[in-house]
Amino acid sequence: MGMSLAVRRFTVDEYHRMGEAGVLHEDDRVELLDGQIVQMSPIGVRHAACVNRLTALIVGQAGNQATVSIQNPVILGDYEEPQPDVVVLRYRADGYQTGHPRPSDTLLVVEVADTTVASDRLIKIPLYARAGIPEAWLVNLPGDEIEIYQQPTGGRYARVRTARRGETLTPLECSAIALPTDDILG
Repeated sequence: MGMSLAVRRFTVDEYHRMGEAGVLHEDDRVELLDGQIVQMSPIGVRHAACVNRLTALIVGQAGNQATVSIQNPVILGDYEEPQPDVVVLRYRADGYQTGHPRPSDTLLVVEVADTTVASDRLIKIPLYARAGIPEAWLVNLPGDEIEIYQQPTGGRYARVRTARRGETLTPLECSAIALPTDDILG
């Protein structure tokens, strides 16, 4: 007979206080998902290279129409603070100095996955949909494709498609950006 265990979920405020108290450190690779402190996978060479390419492509086109945030937190709710690989945010001259961005600030979230495709698809993409993020991309490096999730409705993305090599992607909320899939995938 199994024993049921009580699980304690942490709020974003408690998570931040753990950092301030030194329980968590800036260099700890963790994020808060559904109230749980989750260790992030190490960043491999393919993953890092893809994030670098995305950064150069998006920053080069966004100008001051958007703020581009790389592997930084986004507060999705009381119990979620993931650190997506790339986030395109509404432009703010202060660079979000007064607080981490929230869903209403977020135009596009991009997760790059080499070894984490399944968990990003099953855990993180639904978090973004429930938070109302208008668009999320999952760069599936092993599959050599990009999954596009749009139009969050009822906690799910109503529109899902896969982009392959030879296409150009433009985020719904930032038409100044046009990204060739070949340049993203490398």
